[in-house]
Amino acid sequence: MDYLKRTFFGKDDRDFMHAVVPIATERRQSNEVKAEDNLTDVKADDSTSSIGEKSSHIQHSEKSTTTLESLRAEVDSDVATEGHNTAYDRKSKVINKAIQDMGMGTYQWKLFTLCGFGWMADNLWLQGVALTLDPIAAEFGVDTNQVRYTTLALFVGLCIGASFWGIISDIIGRRYAFNMTLFLAGTFGLAAGGADSWICVCALYSCIGLGVGGNLPVDGALFLEFLPGESNYLLTLLSIWWPVGQLISSLLAWAYIPNFSCAADAVVCTKADNWGWRYFVLTLGAITFCMFIFRFFLFDLFESPKFLLSRGRQAEAVRVVQGIAAHNKTTTWLTEEILNQIGGDPDVTEDHKLSTVDIVKRAAGKFSTQRIAPLFHGWKLAATTCLIWFAWATIGMGYPLFNAFLPQYLANNGGGGSNSVSTTYRNYAITSIVGVPGSFLGCYTVNLKYIGRKGTMAIATAISGMFLFLFTTSTSSGTQLAFSSLEAFFQNIMYGVLYAYTPEVFPAPNRGTGTGISSFFNRLAGLCAPIVAVNAASANPNAPIYASGGLFFAAFVALCLLPIETRGKQTL
Repeated sequence: MDYLKRTFFGKDDRDFMHAVVPIATERRQSNEVKAEDNLTDVKADDSTSSIGEKSSHIQHSEKSTTTLESLRAEVDSDVATEGHNTAYDRKSKVINKAIQDMGMGTYQWKLFTLCGFGWMADNLWLQGVALTLDPIAAEFGVDTNQVRYTTLALFVGLCIGASFWGIISDIIGRRYAFNMTLFLAGTFGLAAGGADSWICVCALYSCIGLGVGGNLPVDGALFLEFLPGESNYLLTLLSIWWPVGQLISSLLAWAYIPNFSCAADAVVCTKADNWGWRYFVLTLGAITFCMFIFRFFLFDLFESPKFLLSRGRQAEAVRVVQGIAAHNKTTTWLTEEILNQIGGDPDVTEDHKLSTVDIVKRAAGKFSTQRIAPLFHGWKLAATTCLIWFAWATIGMGYPLFNAFLPQYLANNGGGGSNSVSTTYRNYAITSIVGVPGSFLGCYTVNLKYIGRKGTMAIATAISGMFLFLFTTSTSSGTQLAFSSLEAFFQNIMYGVLYAYTPEVFPAPNRGTGTGISSFFNRLAGLCAPIVAVNAASANPNAPIYASGGLFFAAFVALCLLPIETRGKQTL
């Protein structure tokens, strides 16, 4: 009940002072540890039992080296580099440092899983819509080529959702957006199971996209704001949840659609005989709604301290950091007094609170020339920026051109005959299963010498494009299954590493801008994919696959030309 009050009324007045250790005390402890270490060095012949004690003291010393002086110097240096020196900017740096000193804990790992639900839901529905195209076409009498516009409806929702929820989370808070995205997707997913016309299906799929589209930007931003700086790499690991969504969709579709759909030779397909896709959509909606329940009722999510600070709710922002420390069974030195000493007293500081207009301006400012220009500073970074955006756009169109219509390609068998419904969905499920290990292999190869991020991305992209062309060379069901499975395996490697490389290669002050524009190009190109697929397929059923393969090879060339390798280097 208390959590519901905090969520709907936005006030969190809990006391976590038991998790606070004054910064002056920590400094004194650090000095005492150094003296004790010197004493231990002199008494080198002491019993080995003191080694464990010394180790624990050293760890505490390393964690407790922050002093008020060092904190002020670090904040001054950061704000001078980034060009923003308001009270909000200084205090947000202090909060970053406090979270960094606490390190990873239970709270962040739980949040990793719950944010992973959002990434999983994104591909769960992207693949889910693709798997319902044929039974929808049969029931509502839509041409099997024209029904691909159903995917366009989903992408419209995804594009709007990505922009809307990213901005709204800066206005009303991360917690509302974090919970509402899955709530909307789950609710409209359940409603889509009862749609009585193709237009109604498209409208409800757009509404699902409106919810799901906000998961990647909102969940990524929320997770990053609770992460210690040294653990930011975990943001890239969220991509592991992506193929899991496809796997769940494919297995459910295989279970429902072949067994509860109209016969392939049926002259008339009625709703009563075609409940397979409805059972499937209802199940996806139920899974999404259950993920919302896990987020909302079973996890006590703190509001983002950055958002609270931007709204002038400084005391609540401090309590959030203290609450995370209490949840993780550790301590923090952060108090309002320290925040005021570094950033200024809110009673006398005029800019301690950002208005709604200021927040929107900051969000829009990510795409201003001042934010974009640093991404082209120096020829290496300029070339990398152009090439990485080009790769995101080409892959953004190439991926759905094949994957969003793969069930139809498998059913059509390359024009050489038709597979049964059961065989089609079985083959799609096998393709999804084979693709999952690709993400894990990519996480290993990115750290190999002479391969790294660039090599892994380029090789995986080229092989993916090769198997796309090979898919069209045979009308054998088994051969097409082998090629589609291998394509899915290398495609997941490519996407996983691309998600990792993109934030690494951009400098920290402009990382959000660079990755945000990358995502925008990816979604925009994906929006065009169904239009290309419908018109190209009317001339040649394999034309969309040729286009997909060509786009992957274009991305391969761009990735080969990248001048910056991030393996073994710290992010700027």
